[in-house]
Amino acid sequence: MKDTLQNWLPRLVVAPTFLLVVLFVYGFILYTGYLSMTDSRMLPSYGFIGLENYTKLFNLRHWNIALVNLAIFGVLYIGICSALGLFLAILLDQKIRAEGFIRPIYLYPMALSFIVTGTAWKWFLDPGIGLEHTMHVWGWTSFQFNWIKDRDYAIYTVVMAAVWQSSGFVMAMFLAGLRGVDSDIIKAAQIDGASGVTIYRRIIIPLMRPVFLSAFVVLAHLAIKVYDLVIALTGGGPGQATELPATFMYSYTFARNQMGVGASSAIIMLVMVFSIVIPYVYSELRQGQSK
Repeated sequence: MKDTLQNWLPRLVVAPTFLLVVLFVYGFILYTGYLSMTDSRMLPSYGFIGLENYTKLFNLRHWNIALVNLAIFGVLYIGICSALGLFLAILLDQKIRAEGFIRPIYLYPMALSFIVTGTAWKWFLDPGIGLEHTMHVWGWTSFQFNWIKDRDYAIYTVVMAAVWQSSGFVMAMFLAGLRGVDSDIIKAAQIDGASGVTIYRRIIIPLMRPVFLSAFVVLAHLAIKVYDLVIALTGGGPGQATELPATFMYSYTFARNQMGVGASSAIIMLVMVFSIVIPYVYSELRQGQSK
């Protein structure tokens, strides 16, 4: 009896949380999937129309713009964060004196919400009150930096703000990976006469493949679901220049009263996330079984 109670007690403690997760996460995912195949508009309705909303979704120019912007944002965001994070991690891995002071500075932006980041960068980039205005006050009247107002460059301001916030977190991941490399391998390479660049390029960075994969999964997930940063920084504008799938979903569900189309876009975003996370989890499980 005592052994039975000890076995079931942890399950009973976890059960309420598990049931809430099943209901409010997976339950609403299934409900959203069902709404995506109904004729719901301002309020949920249950007239089943199959995949009509998905066909309508991919025929919308607005959605195609959001996908193109996501591709631009995702490639630049993941690429720059990875490169900058690795560079900063390598610098800190040199055992510099001020590491304890510098590392929190790099990590601090990640402690901020995307709303705060977006608002701060909006002030910084606004030509009327930000960088351009400051340069004019200092006498550099020919200086111009109005990307946030330019349809062709506005998406890059979102990239800049997102990279500023996330690169420190990526740096921390890479720094942990660098510190986890077996020092005996590095010493053996140094004895053989390998230069520092060669050691990093041929030995250390290849050994950090799992860290690169983890960073990619985290950054890709953030890129797909980014919403608050865009709303705070550009509001999706000018026009639709910085529209992304998350802002599209909110707009069509709550502002344009096309809940069925908005739900279908949410399911497409979910599929995007799953297409990244599931292969990662599968590879981790295979590696765990092979050890």
